[in-house]
Amino acid sequence: MPHIHDKIDFDSDVYIVNGDAVLLRMHDKHHIWLPPGGHVELDEDPEEAAYREVKEEVGLDVELVGEKPREFLPGDREIVRPRFMARHFVNETHEHVSCVYFAYSKTRDVVEGVEEEKSPDIRWFTKVALEDPALDILARVRHYALTALDELTGNAQSAI
Repeated sequence: MPHIHDKIDFDSDVYIVNGDAVLLRMHDKHHIWLPPGGHVELDEDPEEAAYREVKEEVGLDVELVGEKPREFLPGDREIVRPRFMARHFVNETHEHVSCVYFAYSKTRDVVEGVEEEKSPDIRWFTKVALEDPALDILARVRHYALTALDELTGNAQSAI
C-alpha cells in the first residue's frame, strides 16, 4: 500500500518462527531482506495489519506472540503488544514507526503473495544463516530475527 502520510507512517513487521528458523523475504523494491509486513491502513490497528500483511505476502496463518491485556469495557478491544517498536528512515523524507511482532507458524509452506506483494526470494533462516555476512542483512533485521529465534525456539515445539 502507498504511504498514508507524507512524512511518517506506522507499519507492522512480523518475524515468523517455525522450528529452528525465521522467515525473511527479499523486498521487491528495496532489494533487502525484511520480514513480512507493511503499512497499518486507516481502518485497522497494528495487530490487524500484522495478520493481513503476513497473509498477503507469504500466505501463512500465524499466531502472534505477546501479551494481550484483558478487555475493560464492552466494545473495547485490546491488541497484542509488539515485542519491539522502532522508528527508522525509509528514505531521506519519509519515516516508519514499526510495530515489531514475533509469531509462530505451524508450517513452512509459504504461498507467493498477490501481484503487488511478490518477492524475488522467500527463505527460512537458521541462526547460522542469519550470521552469514554475504547475505548483507540489515543489523536491525538480524537482531530482531535472532531475538525471535532465541525467544521462540525453546517454546516452539509446544506451539506447533
